[in-house]
Amino acid sequence: MTSNPESTTADSQLDTLLKKSGNPSSLLPDELSYLATAFAPSQLRSALQSISHIICILPGRTLALSRVFQPLITSNLSETHGDALLAGATFHCALFQVDWQSASQIFQDDGFVELLATLEISTSPVVSVALARLYAQAASHKACRSLFSDETLTWLRGKSSQTADDVLRTVAVVALVKLSHASASDATAVAGGGASSSGGVERQDFTYAARLKELIMSDKDVYTFLNEAVEGLAYLSVTPSVKKELANATFLKRLFSFAPKRKATADATNSSTLIYGILIIVSNLCAYKPRLNQEQQQIAKLRRMAESGNGKQVDKKGAEEYSDPLESDDQVQYRCRIAISSGALDVLATAAGVESQGMRTVVGQILLSFAENKGNRGEVLKGGGAKVLTRIILPFANTPAIQALAKLAITASPIQVFGPNDGNTLDAIRPLSQMLLHPSANMLQQFEAMMALTNVASHHTTCAARIANTPNLLNKVELLMLEDHTLIRRASTELICNLVSLSADVSERYGGVRKRSGQKIRGESSKSKIQVLLAISDVEDRPTRLAASGTLAVLTMSPTACHAIFELQTERHRAFLVLAQLIDPAVYSNDGDAEEKEIPPATRDSCFENLLPRHALMEEVKSAGLPEVFEKLLKGQLGSFTETILIPAADVWKKLMEWSGN
Repeated sequence: MTSNPESTTADSQLDTLLKKSGNPSSLLPDELSYLATAFAPSQLRSALQSISHIICILPGRTLALSRVFQPLITSNLSETHGDALLAGATFHCALFQVDWQSASQIFQDDGFVELLATLEISTSPVVSVALARLYAQAASHKACRSLFSDETLTWLRGKSSQTADDVLRTVAVVALVKLSHASASDATAVAGGGASSSGGVERQDFTYAARLKELIMSDKDVYTFLNEAVEGLAYLSVTPSVKKELANATFLKRLFSFAPKRKATADATNSSTLIYGILIIVSNLCAYKPRLNQEQQQIAKLRRMAESGNGKQVDKKGAEEYSDPLESDDQVQYRCRIAISSGALDVLATAAGVESQGMRTVVGQILLSFAENKGNRGEVLKGGGAKVLTRIILPFANTPAIQALAKLAITASPIQVFGPNDGNTLDAIRPLSQMLLHPSANMLQQFEAMMALTNVASHHTTCAARIANTPNLLNKVELLMLEDHTLIRRASTELICNLVSLSADVSERYGGVRKRSGQKIRGESSKSKIQVLLAISDVEDRPTRLAASGTLAVLTMSPTACHAIFELQTERHRAFLVLAQLIDPAVYSNDGDAEEKEIPPATRDSCFENLLPRHALMEEVKSAGLPEVFEKLLKGQLGSFTETILIPAADVWKKLMEWSGN
């Protein structure tokens, strides 16, 4: 096969220009002129590289580039033959991709849009496609959008509905979609964020989406327009009716088939634009509506009242009342299931291998949407979702990915999530801790991070030690134990319970054991921590009570912790009563039908055995009603219990009887 002499010469000229672009002052006018005419498809990559080099080096690049290239582009667009028109339009379109400021400035020059309009009468299909692509690029920038004339919009609509040229049809649709969506966003910004899409715009979006979907599903050579079609659907997939249209297993399987396979890293990098577009579509399909807090709901209600203009009352449910049924959680969960069953996890695994922070952020957001529903988490794990999350988390902090990993770690055991390699489990502690400690983390993220860390801590003492030694983590968890929110307080208490049981450092931190001159002493800080645990053992939430009292049970193995409890009892006369009520809720209560509480093992005799002097101890024990509580327990009046409870209870009862006889 012989090479084309013209093509070889062109490549040689571009290579020379690329080498000289490191020193822009050495570039000759003829060479710059050649660059502006070099945008044939076969030379596009080399020409773009040359522009990129020049852009990075030229001082005051926007003004300099627009001054350099505007005459060259205008000169080509003023010609009558197709090659010059094609070169000018294609070059300007490429300039938008590498330096949109200079390209936008050229587009806004006096008379330039009118010059472009003269190309609309061209009979050349390739010139029409190049012009439509240029319009699509310009439509992404606000300063350019206002310059589109009604005649240009009519031309784009005509090209979007013709069927002779699929590439032109696709590009024209993309340009129209960008114009309509960006203009709607501009109007929303002017209105203060309260404007919404009209029914006419949504119907138009649905029509455009149906055209692009039909093109992708066709038997034609879709690769000639695939990137543009996916880009258009990425814009359109924010519309509820379009989401419903695209959430189709047949279509999604077809769409996902264009993405490279998991191990084809090189292919994935080369197809990054296509993959990113597919990810945006999936992300939009599976995105849940933001959960509004009370303040945000009030603002939404006020905004709707202002928009209505008739003073009508807004329902107390606020923004939730007016949500589109297609955006409900049930509909989103359905779309997530369709996406998972159609092979979305394979696309996410491929995308995770591309070195792109933006792409990995979208992957994390999609997996967070998938993991929102507990029913999907098993499928996510089977599809390698945990490995994908670990892969995209490690290079940089990716909060959606970390939260998705936390949801998986809450649902399944560490081995199921991270595999048999303990190193993987240990590596997960850092990002989970980061999410918990992040200053902008919301309560849900804090809750899920603590629940995940609780599960990880139970895997091995090494994991518990790693968590305990994370800087500032224990201080944060102890602060959250004082939160009014029930779930936050429960999760933080359960994490402390596991750490006290499995980490010697945390046990010592709470038990207060320190060595000085061969003797063990207890610090005041440990006493205050035990006081908090006693207080939490008396809250209404049963799981929180169990976690707090279980922590006390472990701590009472230490004599110093027992002394701390006795001191708190003598100071406040409340500690023993809390312990008694954990066994018998009716103690000192007028309600005989009090909720039955699970008996924790906090009543082991080690606590009482180490509390001296005995006469002082017995006075406090009797005042708290403990003898009566143990008597009722052993007689079966509090229910039927196993020997695990009854044997230590009998030992305590025996000691109480011995001490009361002294």
